[in-house]
Amino acid sequence: MTSTIPVRKGEELDQTRLESYLRSKFDLPEGRLQVSQFGTGASNLTYALSIGDWEAVLRKPPLGPVAPKAHDMEREHKVLKALHPLFPLAPKPFLYEESSDLAGSPFFLMERRHGTVIDTEFPKGIRAEEEICVRLSENMADTLAELHSVPYKGTSLESISKPEGFMERQVEGWIRRYYRAKTDEIKEVEELTGWMEKNLPASQDPAVIHYDFKLNNALFTKDLKKMTGLFDWEMATVGDPLADLGAALSYWMEEDDPELLKYGMGKPTVTVHPGFYTREQFIRRYAEKSGRNTAHIPYYLTFAYFKLAVICQQIYFRYHNGQTNDQRFAGFGKFAGSLIKHSLKTAQQGLK
Repeated sequence: MTSTIPVRKGEELDQTRLESYLRSKFDLPEGRLQVSQFGTGASNLTYALSIGDWEAVLRKPPLGPVAPKAHDMEREHKVLKALHPLFPLAPKPFLYEESSDLAGSPFFLMERRHGTVIDTEFPKGIRAEEEICVRLSENMADTLAELHSVPYKGTSLESISKPEGFMERQVEGWIRRYYRAKTDEIKEVEELTGWMEKNLPASQDPAVIHYDFKLNNALFTKDLKKMTGLFDWEMATVGDPLADLGAALSYWMEEDDPELLKYGMGKPTVTVHPGFYTREQFIRRYAEKSGRNTAHIPYYLTFAYFKLAVICQQIYFRYHNGQTNDQRFAGFGKFAGSLIKHSLKTAQQGLK
């Protein structure tokens, strides 16, 4: 996974108690437990653990109150347990711990993978050549199509998913989440939510969806030719695959996107570089590989921008109410407003 940082103040783990617990569960080498933190991501807290040559990753919910049904570590563990044998890019889970005594909340452990993460810039020593950008684009579109072909029926993924009525529940649920986390008046919300409720398309055949599919959740070999891992399965389920495609496209920035969209969370992603697919090209590649009809993708992209706005609003709500002091989140409220306005524009004009 991506490089780590020292654990942020206020987010420390009790290393002595955690090491004792780990030794009761695993046959570990000599040495003391080392803990660092993955600095990217604005949702769950994720830590790198190591003792000698043994490594693992610990994931737990963020500090403070969280939205109902969000940050469910047991569910993410179950998803990975069922999915890893069918889709090896999903990391292998080790265990789930329900007690909050060890880490302040329930958590799960999974394998650690090493490699290169691409986000807002390329790693040192790699030039943003068009050939590399095209290859990364193809890899992302192809992997999403591959995930949507996973034979999930007969696995435990069925028991933790409800594909029937998926999009209806999604639209209604994310509208409710927005109002629970509301801090400021945004005039476009009412028109946007009304449009989404009235224009809901018929769903595609269900598939396993990641629902947070983006470059910085993927891991690549050093030459960037092959994806070696896909992470952050918190929102994974069985549902409408075009909702997954729409979510992926909402993260896939283009050079001529509005400035607030590109810079709302800092630097734009590398997908603004020449050679990367446009969203239209990504859609065509996905349709070719998956065989799915993508005619209604403007609706799904509209919803995806709204969903991303709500996620940012929920994070800002925690910051606004003093539940986290992480200064990265100070501008998330403004960015949520920009996403809502862009979502409404997508609804009015279609895919741009």
